[in-house]
Amino acid sequence: MLEKKFYSNGQKVYDLDNNRLTYYYKNGKIKAEGPFINKMMDGEWKFYRESGQLWQVANFKNNMKHGLWVRYDRNGKEEYREIFENNKAKGKKK
Repeated sequence: MLEKKFYSNGQKVYDLDNNRLTYYYKNGKIKAEGPFINKMMDGEWKFYRESGQLWQVANFKNNMKHGLWVRYDRNGKEEYREIFENNKAKGKKK
């Protein structure tokens, strides 16, 4: 997961600081960010489109999908909402 440190243009692929991991696109904009504890995604993560627009808010527990996941369309409108438990979908929510 953290093998590649830089893109060919010199941009950092990620930054890990105080148990917070931030991934970047090649253009330097944030791709994803969230808690990274004991080398695992844990807690609420936010994922962004290359434009910088929020794409998804997701929850993890010990590197597995766990909790609410919400995805947004390009207009910022919620398009998907689902609950996960230990990496298994438990049903969509409205």
